[in-house]
Amino acid sequence: MAGSETDLLRALHEEHAGALWSYVVSLTGGDRARAEDVVQETMLRAWRHPAVLDQTDGSARGWLFTVARRIVIDDWRATRHQRELVTADLPENPVSDGADDRVNSAVVTAALRRLSNGAPPSPAGVLLRGSSVAQAAARLGIPVGTVKSRTHYALHALRLALDEMGGVG
Repeated sequence: MAGSETDLLRALHEEHAGALWSYVVSLTGGDRARAEDVVQETMLRAWRHPAVLDQTDGSARGWLFTVARRIVIDDWRATRHQRELVTADLPENPVSDGADDRVNSAVVTAALRRLSNGAPPSPAGVLLRGSSVAQAAARLGIPVGTVKSRTHYALHALRLALDEMGGVG
């Protein structure tokens, strides 16, 4: 860059940078660091377009303000779809330790014991151990339809017992 262009750029900066920075701070919502970046980019663009440096009237200021506004708009358009949530605390990632499952199993077992009171194995109890309806009927020596109806009533009674005990989490 020739000496006269350097002097013109320095004069342009001294004359307009303060007002330009104040304008850009308002455009960036008070982000002073971003405003400094925009002013620097605006001055860089002025340096790349030497015709701006030669303007003696107020049109240089208008050109600088227009370029700065366009930089802010372009930046906003580029980042509006990339919003980030900034937080000081990281969200907790729950880790399953199996405690809930063990407690739920104990509550269900207690409710089943409460219902059976020494009665013979119920179809629901057989089904809860992983048997199919046909296997439960064969094991208990009763018809499949009876297994289904007794299971229905047993599960209803189990649900009531669990509700009385505070439920399962």
